[in-house]
Amino acid sequence: MTAKPGPRNLITDVPGLRVGQAQDDTVKTGVSVLLGDAPFTCGVHVMGGAPGTRETDLLAPDKTVEQVDALVLSGGSAFGLDAASGVADGLRAMGRGFAVGDQRVPIVPGAIIFDLLNGGDKDWPDNPYKRLGQEALAAASDNIALGSHGAGTGATTATLKGGIGSASIMLPSGHTVGALVIVNALGSATVGESPHFWAAPFEQSDEFGGLGPARTYPDLTTPPTKLGQHANTTIGIVATDAALTKPQCTRLATAAHDGYARALVPSHTPMDGDLIFAAATGARALTEPLSETLMLGHAAATCMARAIARGVHAATAAEGDTLPTWKDKFG
Repeated sequence: MTAKPGPRNLITDVPGLRVGQAQDDTVKTGVSVLLGDAPFTCGVHVMGGAPGTRETDLLAPDKTVEQVDALVLSGGSAFGLDAASGVADGLRAMGRGFAVGDQRVPIVPGAIIFDLLNGGDKDWPDNPYKRLGQEALAAASDNIALGSHGAGTGATTATLKGGIGSASIMLPSGHTVGALVIVNALGSATVGESPHFWAAPFEQSDEFGGLGPARTYPDLTTPPTKLGQHANTTIGIVATDAALTKPQCTRLATAAHDGYARALVPSHTPMDGDLIFAAATGARALTEPLSETLMLGHAAATCMARAIARGVHAATAAEGDTLPTWKDKFG
């Protein structure tokens, strides 16, 4: 079996996972939720200097809770952390959550991007993110709209509009790996003023234009950034059907950060809150743990790089945008 994308080329190629999205186009923001048919093992790794998170401490390998019910990626900076509360309320109504006596406590880690300076109307009378979280949960399905949807609605990079991206790979071992990412980077996903993506060497089947690598590269001593706006952070999820422990999930999330470095220049900066969750459904055992976990990490990094490019490539224009889309500038 040759490694190739899954049938959807989405994180939902991992059996048992769905993604729901909701957005407010006036505010230019939204929420994306990864939901499992059953609780899944989870880890996290933070590489950026300015993260905004909920319930990430319990994902450390030495903490008690082994599995979570959902993961939330949201716009809104600190206001967006309220999206996970909406998801938790919805899960509790479904009877989902960690059993404590006769109570159910849904475990819903989340992370946010800063999208408050993207041209949308942020003068809301009430924080909209709890409602958006509930709406995203209710919309969970196998299909994912890429680009300017969900938490990627108002995302930007240094030079172009960002967005939500996803990709998958099916490995010779039989395991599936997928990535989901909100591209809101301080840096750029494309090379200089060209339409070529930094992630081009990892592209599968012309999934983000098929232009290949750039032929010439700019001086990278001072690459373009949006440092003056402080409006950054790329957050993502890698997932697999492999049976992994919490420490192995943490290692998978760590390896997946290579995808950020391959697809965004610069990445992991002091003003980015770059973070990756790793989710494992446990449906397929490891037969050769050492070699298979190595390849899972490599696949997670390459899927993440591809997902980043796909998110920027799929972005669509909207009234009030502060940056062009890739398609408007190069398409």
